Amino acid sequence: MTDALSPRAPENTSSPINQPGTDVAATRWLAVGCLLALMVLCVAWELWLAPVRPGGTLLFLKALPLAFAVIGLLKRRMYTYRWMSLLVWLYFTEGVVRGWSDPAPSRWLALMEVGLCVLLFIACAAHVRLRQKAAKAAMAAATAQSGAMPS
Repeated sequence: MTDALSPRAPENTSSPINQPGTDVAATRWLAVGCLLALMVLCVAWELWLAPVRPGGTLLFLKALPLAFAVIGLLKRRMYTYRWMSLLVWLYFTEGVVRGWSDPAPSRWLALMEVGLCVLLFIACAAHVRLRQKAAKAAMAAATAQSGAMPS
């Protein structure tokens, strides 16, 4: 099955679903950027910036579930955008808890995590919504076009 927004989609059609809009592309790149920044933050936080114990801990492995989403977001898989918009709330919760309870260097990193999580959620939700809206418009156009043809 070919993704409606894949680069292999025919370019000579007039359907808006085949050409991703700038808003869809912007939400995609915002999601990928926030995801990568969140991964870097998680690893750097737990190994170098403000680890729970001196020398770092295995908490940097919390970035591993995020790594599974990178390819799916880059390939525009709707399923990945949907589950990422749910998974991000675990990281948001960690950021809120550690922002409330940890001392200063870790507190600021936790607030950065919260901000990245909110941006990632907004980007994923907007991406899904915009693509569903474009698909619905394409279906309506296809239905109207097939209904207008004489038999």
